[in-house]
Amino acid sequence: MTVTHGRPLTAEITDILVANCGLDAEAAARAPAATLEELGMDSLALLELSAVVADRWRVGLPEQAGQLSIAGVAELVARRADPPGHTENSVLIAAPLPLVWDVTNDVAGWPGLFTEYARAEILHRDGDTVRFRLTMRPDENGTAWSWVSERTADPVTRQVRAQRVETGPFEYMRIHWRYTQEPGGTRMTWTQDFAMRPTAPVDNAGMTERINANSAVQLAVIKEKIERLAAGSADRDPTPADADAATGAGDE
Repeated sequence: MTVTHGRPLTAEITDILVANCGLDAEAAARAPAATLEELGMDSLALLELSAVVADRWRVGLPEQAGQLSIAGVAELVARRADPPGHTENSVLIAAPLPLVWDVTNDVAGWPGLFTEYARAEILHRDGDTVRFRLTMRPDENGTAWSWVSERTADPVTRQVRAQRVETGPFEYMRIHWRYTQEPGGTRMTWTQDFAMRPTAPVDNAGMTERINANSAVQLAVIKEKIERLAAGSADRDPTPADADAATGAGDE
């Protein structure tokens, strides 16, 4: 059920319909799946509903709103008032692109590269596609969150497409990694597109803030570790073993 400010949004929509559009509250309660038209809302009532919704939530209702139930209107308002999340964060790493690519795509070594992951378990490999389970370090409440993700790396275009398989509080979470050579090193960019479930403890806007803040921290950590590795191997070709030793990877 969609909730806003601790109160079901369906209840707020119902109140608007009763107070402004002449809805029979008892009839609506007896038929929760009925459309607004079936509940007797005519074009004038729908115009009034649209006006109040636009004023309160800055959301426009479609012309076919009469074919929606009260719950359907509430879901539409919730989605449009809280659009899907989108973030993009990047960092310039003073290291060769092949080294940055190898280290950051060694999923099994992520607990030594990121500060937030306690464990990365490889579940399946198929060519350049890997499915894995990530377990985070315990949060302030002692909870260690865990989920399964899948990512496909394209070594030709230097891009990676990833998504959560076990979505948890997300309706979906998709991540696009891009690597580009620039003067001074390699730029690694993370683009994340997602939407939170209505029952999630944080909405899309709140999760956007969290992801942006955490991405800045993790990218800075990764930059420091890879640049230290690059400096240590400047006089020779880096190998996967070098990456493991520098990042703490391979401890799994």
